[in-house]
Amino acid sequence: MEVQGLCISTKDNRVSMWRTARDNSLALVRGHRQYFRLRDRTIPDFQPDLIITDFEPMTAHIARHLKIPLITLDNQHLIRNVRIPCPPHLHLNMLLAKMIIHTVIPKPDLSLVLTYYFGEVKNDRTVLFPPIINEEVLDLSPSEGDSVLVYLLNGYERFMNSLRSIPRQQFIIYGLDRNGTEGNLVFRPYGRENFLADLAASRAVIATAGFTLISEAVHLGKPYLGIPYKHQFEQEINAHLLKMLGYGESSQDASREDILDFLDRLPRFRDRLKTRQTKYSNGLFASLDKAIADLAG
Repeated sequence: MEVQGLCISTKDNRVSMWRTARDNSLALVRGHRQYFRLRDRTIPDFQPDLIITDFEPMTAHIARHLKIPLITLDNQHLIRNVRIPCPPHLHLNMLLAKMIIHTVIPKPDLSLVLTYYFGEVKNDRTVLFPPIINEEVLDLSPSEGDSVLVYLLNGYERFMNSLRSIPRQQFIIYGLDRNGTEGNLVFRPYGRENFLADLAASRAVIATAGFTLISEAVHLGKPYLGIPYKHQFEQEINAHLLKMLGYGESSQDASREDILDFLDRLPRFRDRLKTRQTKYSNGLFASLDKAIADLAG
């Protein structure tokens, strides 16, 4: 059954605190009755031996209330359970993010963390694995074309002007619900099949710093310029780790100078991507099976 979740609202490439608070307040009101129905009727009737959550708060809190073992399978617990190198200017955002994660998922019995950064874990209840890549991405045959794939949402007009100021480079742009060509900018409406084809054939990616697209680009060996939402720590740390690992760059405003510097260093990023860590890729589901047997038994 579908459950009410939380969301982050953005405007002009930054998190809107007011909109996020407003939208989640409404979501909590809508989800109030659903939570008690799940906690008092649906889950007790089903009698699960164990709950697995992908950073979903209702089932996590129900597991705690009913004393049911809980496994998390997500990327967010990297922030909570792994020692990550955090820039000084992001320390406060990191503390806030940890508080939110603890509120959403109070106390999991085991955290299976999906990540492209393999740092030191803080406890023996945390195990790190590479991201889960969809079969449609695994089936792609990447090549190095001439275009740069761009994925963003509305509110980036200054960034668009930066792209226009580099006429020698073609940019294929998704996410703006537009179709057509303006000079070196090619706008395409989002469609998963066409998007993945352009991703596989791109020379690089410029996009917001969401975990899924970064993971797909890294898997395909594509250098990535991450433009994180301001005040969204998960995206900010994604972009920082991407830069630290040498897979690409991070830029808050993606100026013309930042884009040109990124494009000039593509060979270096590609060489680094060839050495990326994949040694844990086959162990996730075996570890999950073992954890289910141990915790549910």
